[in-house]
Amino acid sequence: MELREGQVAVVTGAASGIGLAMARRFAADGLKVVLADVEKGALEAAAGELRADGAVVHARVVDVGEREQVLALAEDTYATFGACHVLCNNAGVGSGAEGRMWEHEPNDWKWAFNVNVWGVFHGVQAFVPRMIAGGEPGHVVNTSSGDGGIAPLPTASVYAVTKAAVVTLTESLYAHLRAEHARVGASVLFPGPHMLRTGLWESHRNRPDRFAKERPRRTPYRSLDQWEAAMKASGKEVAFTPVEEVADLVAEGIAADRFWLLPESDHSDRQIRARSQSMLDRANPAYLESFILD
Repeated sequence: MELREGQVAVVTGAASGIGLAMARRFAADGLKVVLADVEKGALEAAAGELRADGAVVHARVVDVGEREQVLALAEDTYATFGACHVLCNNAGVGSGAEGRMWEHEPNDWKWAFNVNVWGVFHGVQAFVPRMIAGGEPGHVVNTSSGDGGIAPLPTASVYAVTKAAVVTLTESLYAHLRAEHARVGASVLFPGPHMLRTGLWESHRNRPDRFAKERPRRTPYRSLDQWEAAMKASGKEVAFTPVEEVADLVAEGIAADRFWLLPESDHSDRQIRARSQSMLDRANPAYLESFILD
């Protein structure tokens, strides 16, 4: 699908991080952008920044875990711009789960699934039928993570499980779109190959009361900056991938109708091969050993 001026892109989780970077890239290509985010102040700031740069922007506060709010986002988008050509189901949260899986609070799982999985599903149901009916070229990008889609990260199991679900959801979406001979494509995004500066570490700032934690968090790190400082103090350097590189990967992947939006990385390739080979060999997952903590 060729990205061109006048098309409409909808991005969830658009007030910061990867979402904002994608919105900036789409706007630079001449697309009208719809920004959706649960955080009102940050959303207004992001919309103002893009408008100052000359972009045509519409912003709406949305909790993607709430089906009616996502349906209302679609109604608002079509009422405002008359179309959606690119849908990026990007909103996501870290769960805040700590300890072994059998020690996790159910609300950690409920909240993560509500946003990371149900949010994607709600986006698909709200927009894709309209995109197909419009008859124009379109594309859906669902944000996963290397932690769940390439090699599971046992130390962040709740988050990893939700992101693995996004991969299978998107594979199914791709197959369904092909079966319908739709002019709409689908991609699953694995941001990286290194860590990214996003608001994921501070997801708890937007955690709804209905998913409140039962116990105080034990981690000493309340932000990515605190964690990075601790790593540096221990002599470890952390590599970061600029979010702008992720946005470029998305735009180029849409143009190429590429399903796997996976940046080149020897490390990721080794993880994929090790996991696949373990399955083919019917062998125990030795590739997880490096993640097992005492």
